[in-house]
Amino acid sequence: MTSAGHGLTDPPTFDAIVLAGGRARRLGGVSKAEVEVGGTALLDHALAAVAGAAQVVVVGPPDVARPGVVTVLEDPPDGGPVAGIGAGVAHLRDDGPELVVVLACDVPGAGRVLPALLAAVGGADGARMVGAEGRPQHLVAVYRRTALRSALDALPDLHGAAVHRLVGGLHLVDVPDEQGATADADTWADVERLDAALSDRIEP
Repeated sequence: MTSAGHGLTDPPTFDAIVLAGGRARRLGGVSKAEVEVGGTALLDHALAAVAGAAQVVVVGPPDVARPGVVTVLEDPPDGGPVAGIGAGVAHLRDDGPELVVVLACDVPGAGRVLPALLAAVGGADGARMVGAEGRPQHLVAVYRRTALRSALDALPDLHGAAVHRLVGGLHLVDVPDEQGATADADTWADVERLDAALSDRIEP
């Protein structure tokens, strides 16, 4: 894997898959997509981040659906992020852009780094954010559609598969998260920290 210097230019056209399912056990089983951070639901933060997409597919239960946005659910449900990515890819138009953003709904700062991700892909199979302690963020990433589909097809079963297995054979550019933008809302303590940080950002 390589690291990227990333001067920003106009980002290329892309489709987007927003993952908004899961049981959110560490949040007491609430709908994580509807948890508010900085006065806005996490799913709506994610949709704002990918507002420039040619097509957006939300993968999650029907009750998180937003007007005008395609919402699908993996079959069987609760299949994990790889099954969710598979369901999302299956509902993208075949004639869409080559780049596909994959974004977990619980990363409200993702919009700040998406342009850098799109600019970093170059000739690689994709680009992913690398967060604190060098942890790769495969769900804050952009992939080439052909590479992503090939990786999905290579797995014998998407249900319950680990994301690192899906992307293990791909050449991905690493984009360091220098802004803390990939902090996610896994626990209520995380939600409180993100809420405070985002509330500070939007104060006049």
